[in-house]
Amino acid sequence: MNWQPEILESDLLKIIPLTEADFDNLFKVASDPLIWEQHPANDRYQLEVFKPYFDGAISGKSAFKIIDKSKNQIIGSTRYYDYSPENSSIAIGFTFLAKEYWGGTYNKSAKKLLIDYAFQFVDNIYFHIGITNFRSQIAIKKIGAIKINDVNFENNGQSLPHFEYLIQKQNWISE
Repeated sequence: MNWQPEILESDLLKIIPLTEADFDNLFKVASDPLIWEQHPANDRYQLEVFKPYFDGAISGKSAFKIIDKSKNQIIGSTRYYDYSPENSSIAIGFTFLAKEYWGGTYNKSAKKLLIDYAFQFVDNIYFHIGITNFRSQIAIKKIGAIKINDVNFENNGQSLPHFEYLIQKQNWISE
C-alpha cells in the first residue's frame, strides 16, 4: 500500500511527498500564529514545537506538501495516518494552509484529492479535529463528513480532546 503517491494534482494545486528539504519553506507558512489559533497545539508556530511535528510527518512516510500551482509555492501540508487494513480505514489530517488560502476552495481541493486516492484502497476515512478548531469542523462538514465520536490525542504529554468525523466510500460523491 503506497500512502505517499508521487503526486496528486488538481487544477489549483499539487500534493507532493514532503521531504526534509521542505522544512524551511513549510515553516515559513507554519510560523503564522493565526494558523494555529483554534488548534489544540496552538503554539505550533514556534520553531521548537513545529520541528517535532515536521519530524513526525517525515518519519510517517505519508505526509505531503501542498503547492499552489499558479505560484509554484508551498502553501501548507497534510498527511495520511492510522491505516487499518482490518477496518478498511485510514485517517487524513494534520492539515494546515496559509491563511490567504482559507475559505474552502484549496482545502476542499486537497481533501478531494486525498479522499479519491484513499477510496481506491479503503472504505472509511476518519478525520480528527480539535474541539476548538471551528474552522476545520465547518470545512470537514462541507465535504460530507459526519461527527461520530469524541476522542483524545496525546501531544507533548497532554491529552487533547478531538472530535472524530467519518466519510464512508459508499456515501462519497466526488465532484
